[in-house]
Amino acid sequence: MIQLSKPTLLDIEEMQLLVIEDVKSGVILPRTNDEMATTIRSYVIAKDDNKIVGYTALHLHSVRLAEIRSLIVDKNYRGKDIGKKMVQFGLDEAYELGVGEDVLALTYVPDFFKKLGFVEIEKSQIPEHKIWADCIKCIHFPVCNEVAVVFKINKRNTI
Repeated sequence: MIQLSKPTLLDIEEMQLLVIEDVKSGVILPRTNDEMATTIRSYVIAKDDNKIVGYTALHLHSVRLAEIRSLIVDKNYRGKDIGKKMVQFGLDEAYELGVGEDVLALTYVPDFFKKLGFVEIEKSQIPEHKIWADCIKCIHFPVCNEVAVVFKINKRNTI
């Protein structure tokens, strides 16, 4: 049975092991253990018994904009709605925190997010500080084929 929960600092090492391949390929941005520690409260992990099989983070950019980022599910657990459950967790958290308008995601798998109610936008609509804070760290910058999608927060939404 998959359980979602907030991680602790003791989970960082296992979280890092889960994304090694995707960081190498540039699908997920690299984050140091210290970076993860300073934002540990933004993450949610999916566990099967005591094994972390996925995680994501809800990053707050402003009172109007949050971002689902670093979404990963272990290859052996894909297709079991774990990603969907973690995105729902993030959307619920965004709503509870009072995010006023949008939840953004940058993704190489836009159809996954579109099935959940996200809508594709032009990358030019992404706040500039997002580009310079995160995207510049990417091995694909400045030629990137990630797709920007947003979800409108106006009530507690179930995807």
